[in-house]
Amino acid sequence: MKNLFLMICVAFSTATFAQTPYEKAMSSKVSQVEQQKTAEEFTALANDFRRIADKEKTFWQPYYYAAFSSIQKGRLAMREGKTADLDAIAAEAQKSLDLAADLSKDNAEIFVLQKMIHGLKMMVNPQERFMSEGMLAAEALSKAEKLDPNNPRITLMKAEDVYFTPEQFGGSKQRGLELFQKSLDQYKTYSTKSALGPNWGKGEAEYFLANKP
Repeated sequence: MKNLFLMICVAFSTATFAQTPYEKAMSSKVSQVEQQKTAEEFTALANDFRRIADKEKTFWQPYYYAAFSSIQKGRLAMREGKTADLDAIAAEAQKSLDLAADLSKDNAEIFVLQKMIHGLKMMVNPQERFMSEGMLAAEALSKAEKLDPNNPRITLMKAEDVYFTPEQFGGSKQRGLELFQKSLDQYKTYSTKSALGPNWGKGEAEYFLANKP
């Protein structure tokens, strides 16, 4: 009887923790999202996610991560001063994000990425595009906050905006750092809704708090 009980426990454990081929493929790629360093690596990762998405077709996460990989490529281009590349990269990310949105309505995580895409487009020419792309970015983040007010990635986006905006336009390094701290506190208690749910951003908050001016 004891052996039978152990066999049942092992079988239950195996069934509980066994991953499907889709979950295995996604887990492997998701773990790489914040490790990539070059535009080529982000492009390859985005393509990998799109291949998974095109095969499965019913899950929003692969399209989401494809969009996020493209956005990260855009943020890298922005840091390198390659602003002329941002419209094309934003369009690439938008295509994937639209497919994610079709599969998951009223999803705060998708609105966070939408905010980031508008941010990339704004940085092509901030003076000319602030009233268009800047306002759309703020609107997307507001929608995300209404859906999931304790999401640390929403606070992280606010922290970035305040930290990098010049003081004469309402920015503040100190207020930005306070928001990075709030975001980090939220990461300690916030739980993703699934094993493959977005969980990025904590490292960025830690970086800014560890490198205070």
